[in-house]
Amino acid sequence: MTEWDVKKLRILRTLRDRGTVTATAEALLMTPSAVSQQLSNLAKQLGVPLLEAQGRRVRLTDAAHLVLRHAEAVFAELERADAELTGYLRGEAGEVRVAAFATAVPALVVPAVQRLRADGRPGPHVRVREAEAARAYELLAAADADLALSLAAHAPTAADPRFAVLPLLADPLDVALPAGHRLADAAGLRLADLSAEPWIFGGSEPWSEITTAACRAAGFVPEQAHSASGWTAILAMVAAGMGIALVPRMASAERHGRDGVVLRVLDADRPRRHVVAAVRRGAEEGPAVARLLEALREVAEPFSLP
Repeated sequence: MTEWDVKKLRILRTLRDRGTVTATAEALLMTPSAVSQQLSNLAKQLGVPLLEAQGRRVRLTDAAHLVLRHAEAVFAELERADAELTGYLRGEAGEVRVAAFATAVPALVVPAVQRLRADGRPGPHVRVREAEAARAYELLAAADADLALSLAAHAPTAADPRFAVLPLLADPLDVALPAGHRLADAAGLRLADLSAEPWIFGGSEPWSEITTAACRAAGFVPEQAHSASGWTAILAMVAAGMGIALVPRMASAERHGRDGVVLRVLDADRPRRHVVAAVRRGAEEGPAVARLLEALREVAEPFSLP
């Protein structure tokens, strides 16, 4: 029977994900020569070529991709085994490392931790690291995080065998208007009614993409008057009458009482951004992760209500 070396398979998978031997070595805290030697040994063990030269770089052969397709199932089973073993040894009181985007930390993660502490049962201990979507999935893939919170638009596809992506909530987008705006009290307000307004949104992904997509769905391209990424800055400009903005309810929950800003629900358009939780495939069955996911779903539920 062929000898399958999980450590070497992880190196091969990291090379596929990182693209170069140097980047793989950096990610795994190895030297490039050690990475090359381990992969050479794996090729000998499996009896197939795994790498071929492409200029000054290497690329995975078809055989390597075949090997990794089956290896992903092995990795998922090992995650399940690790989750069950952790549950056996520590019950539900294990540690869960969470990588989450900025607004998810105060709106979802902190209330979920408070909910877990209040239910009277032991643990899990939650460690939080703020990270944008791409970085969160790098941490998850490298086993430096156990759970990632991000937006569905920036999550891996369902075809990615490394991760299980779980829908968490559809976060409504409300529109923030200056308190004295002519439409602040208008009945049946729609996004199209605001097409001629100056808009405030971030100049980089993902918020620029979310705002422009919502406006285009309503039939117009928003005129970007100002660019900002922090909600404190955005709402301050709205209050000063410098423009209007779409604000996710998760971000506006703590700011409904802000002087000079009126937040209006867009019942007719119902724009949303979809928030997901992701784990390495198989890890969702671990008791500690499962309990945190349950608490996150409970905290998230009110945000999706009309």
